[in-house]
Amino acid sequence: MDAVRRVTSHADADAPWQAVLTLPFERRVKSRQRAVLDDGGEVHLDLPRGRALRDGDRLRAEDGLVILVRAAAECLSQAASDEPLSLARACYHLGNRHVPVQIEVSAVAYLADHVLDAMVRQLGLCVTVRTGPFEPEGGAYGHHHHE
Repeated sequence: MDAVRRVTSHADADAPWQAVLTLPFERRVKSRQRAVLDDGGEVHLDLPRGRALRDGDRLRAEDGLVILVRAAAECLSQAASDEPLSLARACYHLGNRHVPVQIEVSAVAYLADHVLDAMVRQLGLCVTVRTGPFEPEGGAYGHHHHE
């Protein structure tokens, strides 16, 4: 039985990687957990707390293996509006419920939820459901990753 690799640090953004770890957002915010690499290998994440993993981040295992983090495709609701005030209201109400949001130019995305969909529709936004990576805002003091 192979030993589980222990991953304890982040690697440089341009470090060449040898393995890929694809995780949904809920697991990318946990600093300590077991996970399975895309190739089937098992790792134990033991990372410093307080930083969510973002798509494209690189991690370093104790044995030197560099792992590329990928955001898994998830079911997302996307609430769109051409009216900035309506979009701001939707972001306010979602934030008031502590819902992680991915803010876009004329839309806000969040993990699909029919109750939240009804709320933002009442605010006048058009809601569609799509599948894609979820990269919510890191918060005022969190790690941001905008492209």
